[in-house]
Amino acid sequence: MAGKQNNTFEVTCPDCGAMLKIDPATRAIVSHTPAPRKRTFEDFETAARAMRDQDERKESIFRQSVEAEKNKQDLMEKRFQEALRKAKETPDEGKPLRDFDLD
Repeated sequence: MAGKQNNTFEVTCPDCGAMLKIDPATRAIVSHTPAPRKRTFEDFETAARAMRDQDERKESIFRQSVEAEKNKQDLMEKRFQEALRKAKETPDEGKPLRDFDLD
């Protein structure tokens, strides 16, 4: 059994950087060692600053959506009035033509 263990070879995954031990006889993965995680931030102060910035962006987006919702009723009313005005200006030409009416 020890001889088979020595026949394994290691391969680095090109996608995630993990180390894979592969048995050449069965072509199966014997073990998997995940790649070390990269640090997103160098120190806690930078991470805290990023969290505050993210919170400010969330708050700004929320405020914008609240303002858009407040103005939504007025916008819909204006659109309706404009469509009503256009409908009154264009004369109704009777029944709409159907394809088989043209034959």
